[in-house]
Amino acid sequence: MANHLSFYSIGLFNCKRKSLLKILCAMTAVIALCVPLSAKASVRLPELISDRMVLQRDTKLSIWGWADSGEKVTVRFRDVYYETEADADGTWAVELPPQPHGGPFIMEINEIIIRDLLIGDVWLCSGQSNMETPIVRLVDAYPEINVSNNHMIRYFKVPTQNSVQSVQENMGKGASWHSAIASDVMSWTALAYFFAQEAYQHTGVPVGMLVSSLGGSHIESWISQESLKEFPSLLVDRDALDNLRIIGQDKGIDKWIKPEWNDRDWGSVEIPGDWLSQGIKAKGVVYFRKTFDVPNNKEGRHAKLYMGTMSDSDSVFVNGHLVGATSYMYPPRKYDIPAGVLRAGGNNITVRLRANAGNGAFIPEKVYQIKGDGFEVDLSGTWKYRVGIDLSYAKNYQDRLQNLGSAGSGLYNGMIYPIRDYAIKGVIWYQGESNSGQPKFYQRYLELLLDDWRTLLRRPDLPFLLMQLPNFMARQRQPSESGWAAIREAQFKVALQDAHTALAVAYDIGEWNDIHPLNKKDMAKRLFLGARKLVYKDKIVSSGPLYTQMEIQEDKIVLHFAEIGGGLTSRDGQSLRHFAIAGEDRKFVWGNAVVKGDRVIVSHPQIKNPVAVRYAWSDNPEAANLINKEGLLASPFRTDQWEVHDELRK
Repeated sequence: MANHLSFYSIGLFNCKRKSLLKILCAMTAVIALCVPLSAKASVRLPELISDRMVLQRDTKLSIWGWADSGEKVTVRFRDVYYETEADADGTWAVELPPQPHGGPFIMEINEIIIRDLLIGDVWLCSGQSNMETPIVRLVDAYPEINVSNNHMIRYFKVPTQNSVQSVQENMGKGASWHSAIASDVMSWTALAYFFAQEAYQHTGVPVGMLVSSLGGSHIESWISQESLKEFPSLLVDRDALDNLRIIGQDKGIDKWIKPEWNDRDWGSVEIPGDWLSQGIKAKGVVYFRKTFDVPNNKEGRHAKLYMGTMSDSDSVFVNGHLVGATSYMYPPRKYDIPAGVLRAGGNNITVRLRANAGNGAFIPEKVYQIKGDGFEVDLSGTWKYRVGIDLSYAKNYQDRLQNLGSAGSGLYNGMIYPIRDYAIKGVIWYQGESNSGQPKFYQRYLELLLDDWRTLLRRPDLPFLLMQLPNFMARQRQPSESGWAAIREAQFKVALQDAHTALAVAYDIGEWNDIHPLNKKDMAKRLFLGARKLVYKDKIVSSGPLYTQMEIQEDKIVLHFAEIGGGLTSRDGQSLRHFAIAGEDRKFVWGNAVVKGDRVIVSHPQIKNPVAVRYAWSDNPEAANLINKEGLLASPFRTDQWEVHDELRK
């Protein structure tokens, strides 16, 4: 088995850099890995279920993993035993009843002991780079991080795994749980740390932050293929992918390297020589076999194998034993045949030669022989051959898969689906920067994501805390179009219509010259303010003013708001700023805005017939200052529905 795996690993290394050929290579490797292991495996767990983990309180809990089919599995937790066995596919799971918060505890799963386990609230955090900004970047601004001493909050970063082709049952490797003591806190991401601190200080309950995010990611990648059906350009052609997978399967895997394999019906070629001149028109993998004799007195002796130079990559077997492999065309092939491999009398040599572009070759005028102490075997001459993989048939399917680099669902498949059975309290979503250049469909994408994850996690009322994009880039002197504002509007509209979401507004705490603002502490405070009302049911004002409707009164526009709290006012005691007003020509100018009770009145002396108002509609609306008397910022908005996205592309 070890030899076979090395064979495929090395042989696949020379795959062309084109993405579709990489997929074919990966498919072949997967097939190789499917060869069953002979040794009985112990119980295996996802890395998420490990030391220092936090399990969600007051809800049913799933503990799952893998083992040999039929293997008995016992989970022991808090003096209760839960028994099951692995099914035919080798998977197993047990369900624990709801648990009150507390810990630390231990959990035993057969011979595995999980230590320092807590029961509390678990938050799934996702999005792009601002969700995974490392805490080490913030220690100068927040020196208290260096002496953090909170062992009751924990952090787990889901490894990056982008899988456009299919959902993954398990996450990537290399992750573990971390606590927030000083020696471990630098493993955290910043927003997760400050949110966990807020949550723990408020509830006194252990907190687990499960971060599944990737810098630069688009929202489409976090949504399942099923939910993206209304966007055909984001869908993967499953039929083409399945056919490409079949084409990419190596017919000779674990068979044609066997010395006793019957190759009488194989074709014949002369070696050295190239494929095309001898009628081999395949692109991919071709197997070549030859028998040779060894004197009786040389059985089991060490020898040297000289196979000239081959194009492109090869793996060479003698009597079924891998004796050498080379991943590209140039080096001379000089391999050792270990003692014990050669037999007296008939022997077999098999070469697996890969040339994805076609016309593989055994280069002429090179030495092809076996050389031992006192004997030589000439390997030139007639060999048998058979095609293992022919990529010539792949082009049609490749053409149908040209969108693999831009298709959706890759991060959903690789980083959300594998953790679907881990119970959580709610979700924190901080993303949108990568979609700001084309924001047209962002609202719909976000709606789909919320429904998608609630379905996957079997929680139709799953709470979502949305981090609205902060201010960024230079302040604009005049009203203008803004992709960032369009994303903020989409986030605002989703929060307004979805009863199980809360929106944190932050256009005053970004940095104009840094897309990764460092003030994650205030962002966490605002997010948790929404959690207090939405999730923990505190009777508080958690939101700033939210625009609901407008009416035109002669030369003025009257704006109405929800969530006004104790009333509307300006943040700095100055006149309201960043209200733009437009007439029928759709040209916006800065307007005069004043508070009248629970309304804002906007006008401009030169606009006698106003039709629309926009507030804080720019990349960097830091100067916008409408708040309620609880000090919470109004969300940016616009009253018009004019198409702005074409303007962004000019």
